[in-house]
Amino acid sequence: RFKTLDLLGRAANWLRKYPSCFELFTGEGPAGSGGELCFGFTKRMAELVDAEEAAVTASEPAMADRLARVLMLARGRRLPVSKLAALRGPLGLPDDYLLRILPAHTDLFRLANPYPHRRNAAELELLRWVPSRAVSAVEAAASASNSLPRFTCSLPSSWAKSHEKMEDFNSTPYISPYSEDGAVPGTDAEAEKRAVAVVHELLSLTLWKKISVMKLEHFRWEFGLPEDTARMLLRHSCLFYVSNRYKIHTAVLREGYEGSELRVKDPVVAAKDRLGELMQEGLHEFNQRRRAVNLEKKRRKGEVDVKKEEEELEDEAGALLDSAEKREERRRFYKVLFGDDNR
Repeated sequence: RFKTLDLLGRAANWLRKYPSCFELFTGEGPAGSGGELCFGFTKRMAELVDAEEAAVTASEPAMADRLARVLMLARGRRLPVSKLAALRGPLGLPDDYLLRILPAHTDLFRLANPYPHRRNAAELELLRWVPSRAVSAVEAAASASNSLPRFTCSLPSSWAKSHEKMEDFNSTPYISPYSEDGAVPGTDAEAEKRAVAVVHELLSLTLWKKISVMKLEHFRWEFGLPEDTARMLLRHSCLFYVSNRYKIHTAVLREGYEGSELRVKDPVVAAKDRLGELMQEGLHEFNQRRRAVNLEKKRRKGEVDVKKEEEELEDEAGALLDSAEKREERRRFYKVLFGDDNR
């Protein structure tokens, strides 16, 4: 089943790349067949996996709240389960979120199949409107500061033209993404105002405050977004940043970040961060071992000055572990493994 994980090479070789995460051992095979190669978590990895599961379990009420709000943003308060799979990663929902959440909230959610003759036609429906949840992040911030709801430009004050555009955009009343009256806006300006509010609220509900533009465009009809959603995001650079890292366009909510770090880190995000750091630590250890083996081979052939090479190896390893580049490498490695762009 190794290739079903979209990984290359041999399974055992891949596992050996992460010695801090996985351990290989010989188990007992059938009678007369000899030992079978098995693998399992290391003690540190097992502790982190348990910690992540505990964080996910503790976050189940918050998951139900995020799921309800997403359905309140959608037309008809329902979304196809097959489409919701695209939002599972950004919203921090586990694979079995339906089994976790629905039995405990039968008064709020229902699985329906309006087209029994179609495959994968099941829809998740919100049974009742919850007024206390129909408050967007913009409205909540305005209520806390006792002011009118309006968007905030997160760009530096030196970006004068962008701030002017934001002020002009805020000159018309804010349209709540949960407002049913706003679902059919009267003018193009109102339509864009509501679309921006919907994207802003959706990104606010995600754990990493970002989502791939392609996934966002899959929900154009359900969320009432324009066909040129990507261009709309670029027009409102005060609110959104469109990244092209790993050649995947990703919409990022600017106000959700302080520099390159999340302002508010969910416990599930923190748990995945620790997993990513451990995996990167294991990969670094594997690379150092492999380089040491290659160095020994060259030494035997008389191709290198062993003492000089070993000193360079130690200096490089120490500098890499303590440098800012190492921390950035870990962050990039984590995004590759756990970022919603790759789900």
